[in-house]
Amino acid sequence: MPLLHELRLFPAEPVTRKIAQHLFSTVCDLPIISPHGHTQASWFAKNEPFPDPGKLFIQPDHYITRMLYSQGIRFAELEIGVRELQNPRRVWRIFAEHYHLFRGTPTRLWLDFAFQELFGLTERLSGKNADHYFDAISEKLSTPEFLPRALYQRFHIEILATTNSPLDSLADHQAIRESGWAGRVLPTFRPDPVVDPDFPGFRENLARLGAVTGEDTAHWNGYLAALRSARARFKSLGCTATDHGHPTARTANLRSEEAAALFEPIALGRSSAAQQEQFRAQMLTEMARMSLDDGLVMQIHPGSSRNHNRKLFERYGRDIGADIPTPTNYVDALRPLLDEFGNEQNLTIILFTLDESTYSRELAPLAGHYPCLRLGPPWWFHDSPEGMMRFRELVTETAGFYNTVGFNDDTRAFLSIPARHDVARRMDCAFLAKLVAEHRLDQQEAAEVARDLAYGLVKKAYRL
Repeated sequence: MPLLHELRLFPAEPVTRKIAQHLFSTVCDLPIISPHGHTQASWFAKNEPFPDPGKLFIQPDHYITRMLYSQGIRFAELEIGVRELQNPRRVWRIFAEHYHLFRGTPTRLWLDFAFQELFGLTERLSGKNADHYFDAISEKLSTPEFLPRALYQRFHIEILATTNSPLDSLADHQAIRESGWAGRVLPTFRPDPVVDPDFPGFRENLARLGAVTGEDTAHWNGYLAALRSARARFKSLGCTATDHGHPTARTANLRSEEAAALFEPIALGRSSAAQQEQFRAQMLTEMARMSLDDGLVMQIHPGSSRNHNRKLFERYGRDIGADIPTPTNYVDALRPLLDEFGNEQNLTIILFTLDESTYSRELAPLAGHYPCLRLGPPWWFHDSPEGMMRFRELVTETAGFYNTVGFNDDTRAFLSIPARHDVARRMDCAFLAKLVAEHRLDQQEAAEVARDLAYGLVKKAYRL
């Protein structure tokens, strides 16, 4: 028995299911555009075999580790935080013995897709077959067909974007270019380490930014010049977008002298929490101003209470999977930025949310009006079949399809990329099939929209 049914995620009603199935057949083989994610350029620069299954599947995937941790499995048992697993088979067995925890989650869809389509495994993972899985996967990972560049081509990826600090040398991206390989792996400019005063090592990061760019980052004008210089370096290696992971969507539009005065205590490490939030707000507007100049698309990912588990943060550091969604305001928060740049047709700002209550109340009306705004797809906790359907149902009636940007997988887990795009394409076709069945779209229109959602919109939005 296969792990995945060929009609998965399509409507149960036969007529609508048939329409969805036909629509999916027109888009399932389109190239994958992955404009935002957290894979590593070094994989493709070095093109070395991926490590053992535990290091490949478990360690980088927060969806897996947070679920296991929620059921009392300690990170030490999963060897989280170590460079090389000491007992990868034991880690894999723990995962396999608890695979039932992922029933009903998108994680199981993604994993089953990889197990079946990449490794030819057709028996559901469990403690009983854990060693068979480990050996079968390990054997294939040692073959040329499973090297990173070979998988990139097998997945039919056209463009893959990484996410990088302004302090990143981008040496791996440069190496990819110089290698002559045809794959497009592009950096994305993520300035959080040097624009968020709460970021660990913020003051040291400012000094490093100054050293890298040759600018005086102890003062406001030099700091802005350093950021422009860093953006230009990224753009020279193919970067088309920035990304901003602020706690809120708050923006500000201070006069230059006010911004300079605010920057002084920030740079000295003597700022209050209110000043830090005001500075982050100002920097979103400054980034929009720079994007209008250099053409980089701007992504805003607000609304996550990051590193919520203080003990895990202190033991393992940032980004360990203990992040929790928070309510997010967009209408009032974005007003200062939109007052300044909202009507610019040459600026693209893509908004994401972890607060689904804002879809129809705030985000769709904003994107349905301001020329600079587009809506990113369901993100993080909501990139599930149900989350994708809720997004389409709540956003389309006000913003339509063409104020959205298609799909991005936003993943650290490279092998899950084709699975995630498969799910997104199936869910979009299921939504469109309903509109066809209700005679709100004809078949040709639905086919055109399906193609745009899978391929066209993302290329246009990210200027690819």
